[in-house]
Amino acid sequence: MNHDIWVYIFLMGLVTVLIRILPLTLIRGEIKHPFIRSFLHYVPYVTLAVMTVPGIFYATRSVASGVAAFLAASVLAFFGGSLFKVAAAACAVVFITEAILL
Repeated sequence: MNHDIWVYIFLMGLVTVLIRILPLTLIRGEIKHPFIRSFLHYVPYVTLAVMTVPGIFYATRSVASGVAAFLAASVLAFFGGSLFKVAAAACAVVFITEAILL
């Protein structure tokens, strides 16, 4: 199978341009529908979560320490912990869990 890389580059560029241009050309006015507005409001948060959460689980030596750190950080963040406290607690949980497991 001999594929031309320029075809792939062209198609990738075309898809990227279409994704960026189509919303600008199709949606002219302000979006007033409450469901669509609320959906678009959460898109950046969901995108960030989708990119970072798998990295949390696989950045450590074992998935178990990643899960433990994620749970500890989630509980601390839910109860109002600052960013520094949440990150420090997650690092401490990974350190302790990996010291015990390995």
